[in-house]
Parts: sequence; C-alpha cells; structure tokens
Amino acid sequence: MTRRTDWGDAADSGTGSDGGGVCADSGASTSSRAEEEAPRSPEEQARAICLRLLTGTPRTRKQLADALRKRSIPDEAAEEVLSRFEGVGLIDDAAFADAWVESRHHSRGLARRALARELRTKGVDSAVIDEAVGQLDPEQEERTARELVERKLRATRGLERQKRIRRLAGMLARKGYAEGLALRVVRSALEAEGEDPELLEYHLPDD
Repeated sequence: MTRRTDWGDAADSGTGSDGGGVCADSGASTSSRAEEEAPRSPEEQARAICLRLLTGTPRTRKQLADALRKRSIPDEAAEEVLSRFEGVGLIDDAAFADAWVESRHHSRGLARRALARELRTKGVDSAVIDEAVGQLDPEQEERTARELVERKLRATRGLERQKRIRRLAGMLARKGYAEGLALRVVRSALEAEGEDPELLEYHLPDD
C-alpha cells in the first residue's frame, strides 16, 4: 500500500507520474475556490449591500435599513454596519435632506409641505426635516409659485374661467402650496394677463 509520504515525495521531486502533479495542482485550486466561496459574515454582507446602494445615490439610514431587512440581514449586524457608516459620514440624513430640498424645489417647484411629506416617507427625522425645509422662506415659495403659474398660463388659454382657475390652483396644490397662496398667485397672474378684476373677485375673493 502506498504511504501518504510517497505522494508528497513524488510530487516534490518532479519524477512522479503526471497524475501526481495534476492532483497537487487540483488540490491547491480546490482550496483556493473554497476560500473564495466561503460564506461571508452578516456584517460583510451588510457592508457590501450598503456600499452598492450608496454608489452614485445618497440614501437615508432608513432606506438602507429597509434594504438590509429585505435581504434578511440580522438586525444586530445591520445596526452595527449602519452606525459605522453613519460615524464616518457615509450616511448623513441631514445632508440628504438639505440636498433633497434644494434639488426638488428648483427642479420640480415643490413647496415645503410637499418636500416634508417626501422626506418623511424616506424615514428622515422630523427635526431634521424642519431644519431642511426651513431653507425655503415664504418669499421664495411665492416666487416659485408665480413662476409655475406663468409657465402654465399659456396651456390654459381658451378654457372657461372657472376651469382655468381650478387647473392652475390645483397644480400648485399638488406641489404642496397652501390654498390661500395658490389662489392669490393665480388671481394676480390672471389680472396681469388682462382678466377683469371684478369677475375674478367673484371666483377668487380676497382673503
């Protein structure tokens, strides 16, 4: 019977059969594959998931926590990784909220109420939301509302007056503007366009 050391001597000396050499290479390859395919710890999996999700797109802590939960990462591992990421600044809900308000107000014309609603759905803390939407003062909101109505006016020309008012005011309401502000802005825009103020008073009385 061949002793175990005979296989080693044959492989080391290079004088053994080709089969002995192939067996040694195959063993090394199998060992390497086993190491590569070894299951990662929950923390390692959580870290990889978070890094992938954060690539190119900021996320809130809650968004990442939800993603980890959907992938069955244990809560303890998820919390450890999320706290670590938060500690080094990879997760920053305050910065996320500030950027969200800046972007969504200028690109979509959203008012503070709509922006706050969106941030709540992303799990941002109420105090952080208040701080972020506080960037927009009432004057800025009104300027944006006027710009939105001016862009929409042409598309509503030819419509019956009441229908036109509803369409313009409804557009502002969907973007989070308060009813009083929306009606005031619509009335001002229609007056500037030449609508009779007395007729508008019937449909849009002063506050």
